Amino acid sequence: MKKVIVGIGEILWDLLPSGKALGGAPANFAYHAGRLGEEGWAVSAVGGDALGREILDIVAEKGLKNLIVVTDKPTGTVEVELDARGVPSYNIKEDVAWDNIPFTPDMEALARRADAVCFGSLVQRMASRDTVLRFLRALRPEALKVFDINLRQHYYSREVLETSLQFADILKINDEEIRTVAGLFALGDDDVAACRTLIARFGLRFVILTKGPEGSCVITLDEVLPQPAGEAVVVDTVGAGDSFTAAFVVAYLRGDSLADAQRLASDTAAYVCSCKGAMPR
Repeated sequence: MKKVIVGIGEILWDLLPSGKALGGAPANFAYHAGRLGEEGWAVSAVGGDALGREILDIVAEKGLKNLIVVTDKPTGTVEVELDARGVPSYNIKEDVAWDNIPFTPDMEALARRADAVCFGSLVQRMASRDTVLRFLRALRPEALKVFDINLRQHYYSREVLETSLQFADILKINDEEIRTVAGLFALGDDDVAACRTLIARFGLRFVILTKGPEGSCVITLDEVLPQPAGEAVVVDTVGAGDSFTAAFVVAYLRGDSLADAQRLASDTAAYVCSCKGAMPR
């Protein structure tokens, strides 16, 4: 039977100088879980506006199973501006639909049969935090909980991170984020030691530390398993990290070794980088 793998959180439009692009890690994660043969689900919310209807049309066209609720809040957007050097700055609009995801009976039913869920910190900046926590509490004890930390601007706090880590089985974090977290929790300057402290403190199984073009490593209390980045002619890196997480979770749930799960994750992310858009066919 297919594993039920859920991404819960933000779905939005990135408003780029070149035009708009669909964004949001949970939908990307769920899409790739589905493309890898499992039953991927996206849980989020949009507004009853043109931007929301367009998201629902795209999700339907991609064949992505979803519980995307239509609310009376506007569909989420992120304004992306580039300075003279091409460096982007972001304005993530607040109090939008994905900030106000209602917890529905259908979501509770989905949680009861989920084999894994991936959640982040950004979606917990407002009222949706209660929905995320209720979803996590409704999971079966054996369901895998992956915290893909996803720090953005000022939309996180030590309290949100602590609570999320207490729920999590696996932490996925990048090399910039581990420095921020190490500062919040006074973990020192050694990334591996910081990850091991988090494992011990919160009872995690392991930490996945991603390092962009330098690849990734899986860190346990007694091992560090490195994996180089997959080779690719890079067209677009959008969604590559989400596809990495999805592939790792799919392989891990199938019983693959950590090294094999990491290898599939790296290859999948490389493939996504070689395509345009976060959800290539």
